[in-house]
Amino acid sequence: IAGCLIWQKQISHTLHCMGYGSQRSVRTPLLSAVTKIKHLQFTQEHKDWTVEHWKTVIWSNESHFQLHHADGRVRIWQKQHESMHPTCMSTTLQAGGGSVMVWGMFSWHDLGPLIHMEQRLNSTIYLSIIADQVHPIMLMVYPNGDGFFQQDNAPCHGAHIVQEWFQEHEIIVTQSQ
Repeated sequence: IAGCLIWQKQISHTLHCMGYGSQRSVRTPLLSAVTKIKHLQFTQEHKDWTVEHWKTVIWSNESHFQLHHADGRVRIWQKQHESMHPTCMSTTLQAGGGSVMVWGMFSWHDLGPLIHMEQRLNSTIYLSIIADQVHPIMLMVYPNGDGFFQQDNAPCHGAHIVQEWFQEHEIIVTQSQ
């Protein structure tokens, strides 16, 4: 066991001298082969778009934010005797401290509202958001009907009731992958 620890320290020291350091890896979304193909198709379909084309898009998305802590482990550099120094501590809260989920949209021309979502987004809640928010803003920003509403492929976005609503209101929807 002692021999293994010596080798581990020597390897660690050598790597450090070579300029390597220990850090957490960058987190990226897991993309399936199908999703990668769809990403490529989207970029190929839009590669020749000019700024004027992109000005006709209203972008939308929902995001989840932690209120009192970072997701995952936080790493810091400290000296041995500094472990109890306030700058070397991460505070914790019982039950995690909470989070908030919001939905919003924006375009070249305007910012839409930021909607606080009280519960997880499903097709019924999403339909109420787009009916209350998307339709009036699309009419205001693109009165000639020449705008596109951009959304990702979240399951609630592809629901029948949502797709029917967009068709009924003649809103052109593009899906980013």
